[in-house]
Amino acid sequence: MNIHEKYMLRCIQLGKKGIGTTAPNPMVGCVIVHKDQIIGEGFTSPYGGNHAEVNAIKSVKDNTLLSKATLYVSLEPCSHFGKTPPCTDLIIEHKIPEVYIGLQDPHDKVAGKGIEKLKASGCNVTIGILEKDCRAHHKRFLCFQEKKRPYVVLKWAETQDGFIAPDAKVRKKTPEPVWITNTYSKQLVHKWRSEEQAILVGTNTVLEDNPKLTVRNWEGKHPIRVVIDKDLKIPSDFHVLDTSVKTIVFTQITDPSNYLNGIDYELIDFSIPIGKQIFSALYKHSIISLLIEGGSKTLQTFIDEGLWDEARIFKGPTTFKNGISAPKISGRLLDTKPILSDSLSIFEND
Repeated sequence: MNIHEKYMLRCIQLGKKGIGTTAPNPMVGCVIVHKDQIIGEGFTSPYGGNHAEVNAIKSVKDNTLLSKATLYVSLEPCSHFGKTPPCTDLIIEHKIPEVYIGLQDPHDKVAGKGIEKLKASGCNVTIGILEKDCRAHHKRFLCFQEKKRPYVVLKWAETQDGFIAPDAKVRKKTPEPVWITNTYSKQLVHKWRSEEQAILVGTNTVLEDNPKLTVRNWEGKHPIRVVIDKDLKIPSDFHVLDTSVKTIVFTQITDPSNYLNGIDYELIDFSIPIGKQIFSALYKHSIISLLIEGGSKTLQTFIDEGLWDEARIFKGPTTFKNGISAPKISGRLLDTKPILSDSLSIFEND
């Protein structure tokens, strides 16, 4: 690993600090170097705030060094006005002579324009430093820009005998979850919720578990709730409809008198595959990442349509003997690790 790659690796490390807060913006990291010493660092602020380059430049104590410094950034600096002014203008204003970029931004408002603008100002620009690592780091943003859909993480827990939920006959009358995994796995799931922009479940999961779909066992932002409710069967007093969190409901009911105030409703055609329809609507809502927590029918819908990127599957020590079978999936196994009595397997869609 050469020195440029080391500084880019630091950009990626910094960018990770923005996980769960920057969406729909990417989690960019930026480092400024003078005479082999880092004099400034920054990462993307929560959405609507400063970009990484702005925060890095602001962190430099002696601004006179910027005209002799090198800037490293994991993604091409923006060249357009959005929530904030163009980062390229700030780099040019401070006469930073050299810029190393991890990868080009595929966003149609950027897409090489930032690089061209920097070069036109006389800046020496190098692209493609640790490009593979930068692509992996920016996987959510890149999926949204290139595939026009959110980056999708499937998650479920299953028993040793392959069930995701017990038989309805043995469940309590009051809707509540039946836990398969331990408290450490549960906490990890709440961490994941804080990292993704939205979370999706189907009608049956809501009716059986009455979940809140919020972040409680971890510090972080609640994801946007996405619920599939074809016939609007979910009672208005259930947690997912309490309007405490932005909530999108997908339905076939066209009569707005059935809609609740404070909930966003999206109409789709349930007579044809629903996955792409849902993603098309979520794209309009600028949702770049989605955690799908079930149940089995909902998960299998997205698996069968090939609309997933990662699957995180827990296996607990319990057995149900009867119940709802876990989804069937094939993909490339990336990792398997124990979480005390549970095991976690992570797959990617190959």
